[in-house]
Amino acid sequence: MPARKDPDASASVPSFYGAELRYKREAAGLTLEQLIEGSYRGISFLSQIERGERRMPVDLARHVDLRLDTDGFFERRCDDVAKARQTGHAWYYADVPDMEKRAQTLEEWAPMSVPGLLQTGDYFRGRIQYADPEASPEKCEERVRARLARAELWTLPVRPSYWGILNESVLRRTPLSPSVMAEQVEHILDLVRSTRSIIQVVPETSPWTPLDYGVVKIMTFADAPPTVYAEGDHTGQLIDYPAQVAGFRRKYDLLRAVALPPAESLALMEELARTYRYEAEKRE
Repeated sequence: MPARKDPDASASVPSFYGAELRYKREAAGLTLEQLIEGSYRGISFLSQIERGERRMPVDLARHVDLRLDTDGFFERRCDDVAKARQTGHAWYYADVPDMEKRAQTLEEWAPMSVPGLLQTGDYFRGRIQYADPEASPEKCEERVRARLARAELWTLPVRPSYWGILNESVLRRTPLSPSVMAEQVEHILDLVRSTRSIIQVVPETSPWTPLDYGVVKIMTFADAPPTVYAEGDHTGQLIDYPAQVAGFRRKYDLLRAVALPPAESLALMEELARTYRYEAEKRE
């Protein structure tokens, strides 16, 4: 059994909220299982909230307040925790950055862009320019800062094992400048080499592939069930129902099977980086 992880209440608003929840639960003499009973939620979900890793949904907060006789405290503070998590992120993504850092393994695929953890600031700025042209410069920079803050994961002494899949057309068919794309591809190559991560590329010759329609991130943990994050336009969800997770797992493995092997993928990206760098230097 994994060692108990006590939340550091000083780390963040979600951590304080989770520490208070654990304190009140233990003061009432309840186990996680006893507190969650009747809420239609899972034990691991409640445990992650206590560790500051997941956002408390309003329905569960009401259930907790009723069971712990806390006079509506946890429901009232739900919005505070959500706001603390959301800076620079969409509301449906707010829990994911903390989960990424605590994961044992991370596997992801983004069919229409470079996955967020691999992006440079200039690449993401370019994406915002084309995908959300009405965003203000201030909002754009807030989102860029939040995106780059996620990449602090790569500097952690203990970090997840990473295996990503890229779409070749994302790297080749882009309106961004050769200098931006050279930096982006070189950045991915540097990360792969320095962190011993694995990258595969789905070639443009593959007309249709599994998981064509949106972002998929599969996360495993030492002390919680595997979780999938799936995202489309203006929506995203965390999925930990075992049957659904198994379905995503199967399709991700099929996608991996149609991608180029890791060595060939790196060779393709190295050639792309050289091409973009050459084109960028010609324009100077």
